[in-house]
Amino acid sequence: MKKQRSVLPRSYFDRPTLTVARSLVGKYLIRCIDGREIAGKIVEVEAYVGSQDKACHASKGRTQRTEVMFGPAGVAYVYLIYGMYHCLNVVTEREEFPSAVLIRAIELEGKLIDGPGRLCRALQIDRRLNRVDLTTGESLWFEDRGELVRKGGVGAYPRIGVDYADTWAKKLWRFRLRAVTAPTGARRTKQQGGAG
Repeated sequence: MKKQRSVLPRSYFDRPTLTVARSLVGKYLIRCIDGREIAGKIVEVEAYVGSQDKACHASKGRTQRTEVMFGPAGVAYVYLIYGMYHCLNVVTEREEFPSAVLIRAIELEGKLIDGPGRLCRALQIDRRLNRVDLTTGESLWFEDRGELVRKGGVGAYPRIGVDYADTWAKKLWRFRLRAVTAPTGARRTKQQGGAG
């Protein structure tokens, strides 16, 4: 029996960020490279909600870097941290309300790719994909493959690497699949975090 596959439309991302973040856990991130599709099951994400969220890049105002966050939902926000790691976010909510979900970990070909930098390296995601429309099913997109995450199957935790954000750092806005069974693909060397 063929698996149900549907590209997540813009309306999926044009909802409250926390709703989008929690619901992305268990969905698939698809990357097409040279005609070959690579599909990773999303197991961890973080939400960044508006300019009042001190952990959100937009809390410092509208800049060339954050401009994409003020645009339409369903668009990629890709940036570089520590001068060497790319991070993938998807813009959420209405235009002019800068919010996004950072994709932190996926299960790919039976291995856990844990950390946004490792994820981007594994899927060859870099700043060339910044501002790409993730709702068209081309080069990079999200899919619902009909797999249900059981009630209670997603845990909520504080975000990683945002201690500078005071009380905002304690928000339980990191969502992770509780039953991650794939072995880790690489040893974690540092806590990659912050952004959105």
